[in-house]
Amino acid sequence: MLRRLLQPFWVLLAIVFLVEAWLWDHLEPIVARVVAWIPLHRFKQWLADRVDSLSPAMTLIVFAVPLIPLFPLKLVGLWLLTHEYWVSAISTIVFAKFLGVGVTAFIFDVTRPKLLEMAWFKALYQFVMNMRAKAAALVEPVKQRIREIVRGDGSGWSSRMFRLIARFRKSVHEAR
Repeated sequence: MLRRLLQPFWVLLAIVFLVEAWLWDHLEPIVARVVAWIPLHRFKQWLADRVDSLSPAMTLIVFAVPLIPLFPLKLVGLWLLTHEYWVSAISTIVFAKFLGVGVTAFIFDVTRPKLLEMAWFKALYQFVMNMRAKAAALVEPVKQRIREIVRGDGSGWSSRMFRLIARFRKSVHEAR
């Protein structure tokens, strides 16, 4: 009974988790292009050389420190939100989110081998990857149903409604 009640919560949590993973996956190549476009490739190589000489614990600091300057940007977004500057607030928060994920992906790409040398970090990394796979499996039926609804496949109410709308649109266009 409780499991059925919590099912929407778990699906929502899985969707949020997958959105984060999707952002990570799609921002990493964009950051790689930016790195190739501006002279960050040399910086990345310089950083990789420095990380190789660090202990795994110090590498964790290198991984965490770049996120600290983004916190005030998020606070600015919240301030804008409380003062009802909706567009500026949303733009700032979204920009901070994309920038944070992009910077984190860039730094993680450089620091991953060293970070995975720590047993607890490796276990946490494996846990997150397993949760990502479980979230994808949990959300897959929902995504499939949405695809069916959009395509109008199946025999449910929604597919009939889409066919009705399509016929109505066609009749409107033919009447012109």
